[in-house]
Amino acid sequence: MRIIPTLEGGLMIDADDPGDWQLLKGITTDAVSCDEKLARRLGKLIADEELARDWKEYVIPDLEAEFSADVLHVATSIAAARVECGGGPGPLWITSGDAFQWYSALNQARLALEEQFHFGPSQVIDPGELPPLRRAAFLRSQFYCAIQSLLLEHVLR
Repeated sequence: MRIIPTLEGGLMIDADDPGDWQLLKGITTDAVSCDEKLARRLGKLIADEELARDWKEYVIPDLEAEFSADVLHVATSIAAARVECGGGPGPLWITSGDAFQWYSALNQARLALEEQFHFGPSQVIDPGELPPLRRAAFLRSQFYCAIQSLLLEHVLR
């Protein structure tokens, strides 16, 4: 798989095989893998009871809807691109118009993986020492981070 900036100000992910499509699909699978939605998890970080009530009443419904819409957009984009090329080699386009939705879904996926596996700072982790399930999750998280970095560098400037 290759990811390159486009002349139009987006990114093109060039999938090589069915495994690449599976890895990309993991973004949305990971994003929704926690038992509790991200907006509620974030609300639990608020110590002030009044602010926490306001968060729950006023912020969570809209934030959950926006997060869900972002994940659905990415899932739909991946599925459509995969179908277009028959699950084999082919491009997936991230335009400047949908880059924020991609960034959001990738962020949700990374936060969910961190919630489940508690990796902490990636500089201190040797993937070779991790059990297979944790290693796979860590490598996916690093892959998602790389795409986010490319989005920041080339698209969301």
